[in-house]
Amino acid sequence: MSTTTQHDELFTLHRAVVFAVAYEVLGTRADADDVTQDTYLRWRGVDLQQVRDPRAYLATIAARTALNAVRRTARRREDYPGPWLPEPLVVDEGPEQEFLRREQLSYAVTVLLQEARPEQRVVFMLHDVLELPYPAVAEALGKTQAAVRQIAHRTRTRLASARPAAGAAAEHEAVLSAFLAAVAGGDLQALLSLLAPDTVLVSDGGGKVVAARKPVLGADRVAAFLLAITATADPGTSAQVVGLNGGSGVLVHVGARVDLSLALGVDRRGRVDGVYLVRNPDKLATASSRQAPCSSGAGGRAVADRP
Repeated sequence: MSTTTQHDELFTLHRAVVFAVAYEVLGTRADADDVTQDTYLRWRGVDLQQVRDPRAYLATIAARTALNAVRRTARRREDYPGPWLPEPLVVDEGPEQEFLRREQLSYAVTVLLQEARPEQRVVFMLHDVLELPYPAVAEALGKTQAAVRQIAHRTRTRLASARPAAGAAAEHEAVLSAFLAAVAGGDLQALLSLLAPDTVLVSDGGGKVVAARKPVLGADRVAAFLLAITATADPGTSAQVVGLNGGSGVLVHVGARVDLSLALGVDRRGRVDGVYLVRNPDKLATASSRQAPCSSGAGGRAVADRP
């Protein structure tokens, strides 16, 4: 077997890991794809005789490349109009979705990671997710082991409520189903019973479509916001439950057009503590290639992020 073939086979085997590291650090598919390609090009020049663990080696290359990309894209995030949310990964079953689901990297986890410092995202992915030892993570970041341990502790504490417990997927599905039924049915009390008191709703329109300009805070306000905009939804609006990041989410269609994606953060008590709506059409480009559902499965009505 040629060296080139070996490089390609190993990269293909671990590509989902490379992409996941890049995406969780950067938050968009396009940026993650660029890092994945750069990682592959760097990998092609590596002497395989010197590589003990290809998975760890590739993850480290991806992490370093993603950190460099963060510095290049920082201005883009600073100039973003309104709240910024990571691009939802609406994908069919495959290595990426399987990896995200297995590692419980839900959309809510990604949202919280994007609020952390880039180095915290890297430490979380390399140590907590991929289980690289602290010495390897410290070397990748050029920091001491003590510093990396402290970063890991802080990041783990931040994500404790967002990362679901093992076996929580079925519970999340049930909460999502109940949430959609309550919103579509205009049932205020049912909706309030699902929301944590300090829940937050964040809506990302990217300055290109109408969206809430600031996060909506508190169960009462979030419930009122959702029911008010649903009451004026287009008659052709329908909702489709899809695989989104490492769990389930919703695509809301207006006719054949994807109008928004919806994802929920669910705490350890089974209450919704985050509602994340993405309307920026640039972030829905991949999702828009999916066909619209025939019906919403919720009385023909669905959530729509309109004033």
